[in-house]
Amino acid sequence: MRFLRYIPILLAFTVLFSCREASSFFGYNAVVKVGDKSLSTEEIASAMPKGLKGDDSVSYVEQYIDRWVIRQLKLQEAELIFSSSEADIDRMVEEYRQSLLIRKIEQYYLDRDIDFQITDSDIEEYYNANKSEFRLSHTVVKGYIVNIPSRYRRKDWVLSMLRGAHQMDSERFREVEQVCKKNNFKVIGYDQWVDFSEFLGYLPILRSADHRDMLRQRNLQRIDHNSVIYAFRITDYLEAGDFMPLFMAKDKIVTILAKRREGEVIRNNEQRMVSNAEYNGTIKFYRDSEEDKTVENIK
Repeated sequence: MRFLRYIPILLAFTVLFSCREASSFFGYNAVVKVGDKSLSTEEIASAMPKGLKGDDSVSYVEQYIDRWVIRQLKLQEAELIFSSSEADIDRMVEEYRQSLLIRKIEQYYLDRDIDFQITDSDIEEYYNANKSEFRLSHTVVKGYIVNIPSRYRRKDWVLSMLRGAHQMDSERFREVEQVCKKNNFKVIGYDQWVDFSEFLGYLPILRSADHRDMLRQRNLQRIDHNSVIYAFRITDYLEAGDFMPLFMAKDKIVTILAKRREGEVIRNNEQRMVSNAEYNGTIKFYRDSEEDKTVENIK
């Protein structure tokens, strides 16, 4: 559709000038009319992006008028077909308008009043008071994995040291770690909780198999595969259903506390508005006795 075929003068002019210049040249006259609605050169000029020239300017004007005409025709047809539902549509529009205004005023309160600083002590206090809300849905572990080439001449010494390294912060583990770093052996250590599936991803085993026995062992374990000794130890674990570690629950707690503070800010402002309105007489709550008197007067 090209409704501009009826106004070649405007098109010819926009080839040479911007639409803003065209509006000043032609004045603010109607370009097209649908029913009792008119589209003026002023409206087109105000909508046109800056910098459009020549063919781009012509194309934009054509498309803008096309869209405007179709929009007006749809609105007219909708009003004709749904005239009996006009009251419902007006009600929905008004409800939507009111909802937008309420959201804007509530956001204004939040921007003005809320303190979003949530401390570690706030988070820990909520966690300790609501631990039952934070349960693990999967197993998490702490531990380490050390890859030792089977040909390494001191592999027995490394394994012996690791058998006594029950924690990653032990002197034995740190000594082994230095040797591995010097020889470019891979060491994967988790001193914080990590998904068990991630830990298993560094071992040459099927993650889908049952590894509960592996979890319960506190001794050094090993798997020999492709000339590599995978020496590993699970130093601690938590299973699905156990309490979630605090650091895992932190993001959720921050969200909960932020929402709680938002609610408090909005409620405080609601109470302020009601109190002020009662004080200055904007609103008045009628008590039962007053309502009874009103009913009697009506009778």
